[in-house]
Amino acid sequence: MLREAPLTDSDGAQERELAYYENLYGGFGVEHFAKPAVVAFREYLVGRVLRRTEAASNCRVLSIGCGIGYTELLLAPHVGHVTGVDLSPTAIREANRAAKTKGVKNARFLEGSWPALALDGESFDIVLAIFFLHHLPDPVLDAFPGHLSPLLSERGRFYALEPSARRLSGFLGKLLVPGLMKKYQTDDERQLLARRTVDPFLQAGFRAATSWFDFCSTPLAGLFPSWAAGYRLARSLDEVLTACPGLRAFSSNFELIAYRPRMAAPIST
Repeated sequence: MLREAPLTDSDGAQERELAYYENLYGGFGVEHFAKPAVVAFREYLVGRVLRRTEAASNCRVLSIGCGIGYTELLLAPHVGHVTGVDLSPTAIREANRAAKTKGVKNARFLEGSWPALALDGESFDIVLAIFFLHHLPDPVLDAFPGHLSPLLSERGRFYALEPSARRLSGFLGKLLVPGLMKKYQTDDERQLLARRTVDPFLQAGFRAATSWFDFCSTPLAGLFPSWAAGYRLARSLDEVLTACPGLRAFSSNFELIAYRPRMAAPIST
C-alpha cells in the first residue's frame, strides 16, 4: 500500500471541502453536470486526453478525484479499463449507479484517499487528475509525483487539468458574479501557477510540460450550462486565444503532461 502523503489539515480544510462536495453531489451537482454545455466540455476533454496521452484501446486508466465519474464514463469506451477514486461517498455511489445504468462494465469507482487504497501491484498506463491538484496544500503537491510514480506503467503518462492563478476569467467572475463563483468552488480551493505546478515533477525525475487549455469556453459552460452551441463557439475561439503570445498567459486553465524519462516518445503539444 502506498504511504499516505503528509497532510496538514489543522484548520479543517479537508473536512470543509468534503462537506461541500457531499452537498454538491447530493444536490444540484448531478443535474448540473448532465446539462448539454457541461457534457460538451467533458466530451471535448475526453478527446483531448486521448490525443495528448496517445491512449490505446487496451490502456488501464486511473482517475484521481473522479467525482461522480461522468468524464470517466465517457472515456471508458475508448480504453481497456477505468478506475475512479474519490473521497466523497455520495460521489462514488452516484458514479457506480451511473455506470450500471449506462451499462459500462469496464469501469469501477472506489471511495477513499488514493494513496491509502490498495492500488499497489496495479499498473496504469494513464493517470488523470482533473481539477484535483489545486486542492492540495504545497507540501502534498510537492510529494505527489513520488506517490504517483509507482502507479505508472513503464510508458505511462500523467495528465492534469488545473485552474491558472493568472486567469482573466476568474478576475472577471469575482468582479461581476461573485455569488456564482462561490457556488462552484470552496474557500479553500486555489488557482495554480503552471511553472510552480510542474516543478515537483521535474524535481522527481519526470519529464513534464504544460500547455494552455482554454480561455472562455469552460467558464461559459459554468455560466450557461444548457447552451452547448455557445460552448462549441467559445471552444473554437479558444483555439485562437490560447495560441496568442502574451494573451495566452491569462488563460483560464492549463494542462500538465508528465512521464518518466525512459519513455522514448516526446510529449505532444
